[in-house]
Amino acid sequence: MTQPEGTQPKGGRERAQAQPEQTLPQRVRIVLAEVARRRRATRQELTEQTKVGDALIRGLIRAQLALALRLAIVVLIGLGSLPLLFVLAPGVASARIGGIPLPWLLLGVVAYPFLFGIGWVHTRMSERNEREFANLVGRPDRHE
Repeated sequence: MTQPEGTQPKGGRERAQAQPEQTLPQRVRIVLAEVARRRRATRQELTEQTKVGDALIRGLIRAQLALALRLAIVVLIGLGSLPLLFVLAPGVASARIGGIPLPWLLLGVVAYPFLFGIGWVHTRMSERNEREFANLVGRPDRHE
């Protein structure tokens, strides 16, 4: 008995249609020695002073310079704006705290903790840049 096209036999069984075979992705074998070789190669680039090593060093220097310039701008704004404040607001310039003129207190006393704080921030952020560089070239930091 022939059945019309598009209908199924009464037993409910469908014919398995030919489906294209799905290709599985190729397995990748990771060997720890290859990772170590790559890290050694980065260190070797630095010691042999190749173009790649030079680019890595320039990147570190550029990061340190950018940090120093940003913090120098903070110092210039923080301390450099005080004389401008004294000129634009003569009342502030003539104010006294405990008999000492406010400009003297700000420039002679408050400036030093401010500069100390900027130095502390610079040191911490510089160390972070160097730690990231060391991790990039494959030397784990021992001081964490």
